[in-house]
Amino acid sequence: MKKEMIQDGVHSYTEEERYVPPKEKAVQEHLDWFMGLKLGLMMHWAPGCQLGTLESWPLSDGDGSWSQADVDWTDIETFKQQYIDANKTFNPVRFRPDRWAELAEECGFKYLLFTTKHHDGFCMFDTQTTDYKITDPSCPFHTSPWADITRSLYDEFRKRGMAISVYFSKPDWHSDDYWHRAFGTAPTRNVNYSIEEHPEMWERFVSYTHRQIEELGTRYGKIDCLWLDGGWVNPDNQGQDIRLGEIVNKLRSGPQPHLIVCDRTVGGEFENIVTPEKEIPERPMNIPWETCTTVGDRFSFHYTDNFKTGRQLVHLLLNVVSRGGNLALNVAPQPDGALPAGAVASLRDLGRWMRIHGEGIYNTTIAEPYFIRNIRYTAKGDTRYIFYLYEDCAALPLKLHLQFSGKAHKIRLMRTGQEVPFEQHEGELLLDTSAIDRNTAFYADCFVVS
Repeated sequence: MKKEMIQDGVHSYTEEERYVPPKEKAVQEHLDWFMGLKLGLMMHWAPGCQLGTLESWPLSDGDGSWSQADVDWTDIETFKQQYIDANKTFNPVRFRPDRWAELAEECGFKYLLFTTKHHDGFCMFDTQTTDYKITDPSCPFHTSPWADITRSLYDEFRKRGMAISVYFSKPDWHSDDYWHRAFGTAPTRNVNYSIEEHPEMWERFVSYTHRQIEELGTRYGKIDCLWLDGGWVNPDNQGQDIRLGEIVNKLRSGPQPHLIVCDRTVGGEFENIVTPEKEIPERPMNIPWETCTTVGDRFSFHYTDNFKTGRQLVHLLLNVVSRGGNLALNVAPQPDGALPAGAVASLRDLGRWMRIHGEGIYNTTIAEPYFIRNIRYTAKGDTRYIFYLYEDCAALPLKLHLQFSGKAHKIRLMRTGQEVPFEQHEGELLLDTSAIDRNTAFYADCFVVS
């Protein structure tokens, strides 16, 4: 299988031909349902956001060549301690989980992918395994009625019918049983001791990890997907075997029989969804996959960020869905608990478009010829959805040629509901669009062929 590689924090992904489908019928059925959701809201958030740097990564000197570029106001060791101690000043008083969920629903999202714990080891849930958590008295936010941020988000998103995907980092750089202080001060991302020489330390770490995953899987209601980051933690890399099957089987035989597991980049029976990061496969894939990417430039909060426009988000979604994937779109909340205004504006643009065109996105499958120039195809049963993507200042041609191999009986424009006159020749549709209102078109139009 393809081994994980990271350049500037971007992960590779397992190839389609090496995908191993889940054996359990309940998981298979739930996976089919989940892949119909198409659009998920991803969020990287932890106390370290106050520093406005990459999340977790600057702590790893082995990744310092790219991850510590933002650390230019102090020496790196001082920075690391400031990052580790950020929980002592984290008080996001503008955090309102109900408003986040309301916005997500408005913008067309169908599931939440929230960082319960990133590599830095800080838990955004009320774990019993460590005091390095959002509900500990060392964190000012522990007095908030929404102090258990993970629980409050899950509750509010579920009220609106959205699914839950649990981001959890397998490596934990705060755990003394992963990065032990006795074995050096400049670790790489990997465990910093020999597991073969210190098996008792590794066993403590495995137990710690299992207990945290079990808490999330038993105390936080129904979860649809366990999304595990840190693919370098696997048996083939320095023996970093967390015995994932044990805890997954425990949850699947108990409260979560449907549980999808995304052991990303590792391959095998527990990578039920393949996750290209900040990229889209060049061709359609007939396996479950999800592109995770950002509304801004980075997954973590930066005080200066550049946000994609609504048009870019619509086109991004169409590029993903026409190739058969889901899109997990990351927004990084501010340190005060609000969402960046620029990101919110772009998401609302996406939502306005989705309220009109969602029929051609949700619960669709790939359809030949998939994508040609600025045309994207999806399908739902015998119905075909053909999207025409607009660039800035572009207009719909009066005569539109579309590749189409089936038999078309009727074509309507989704935006207006009007029927569109057409001629059909072998392998092609010729649409007469002269009567279409061009003034209300935005980002992409959809022609429904039935």
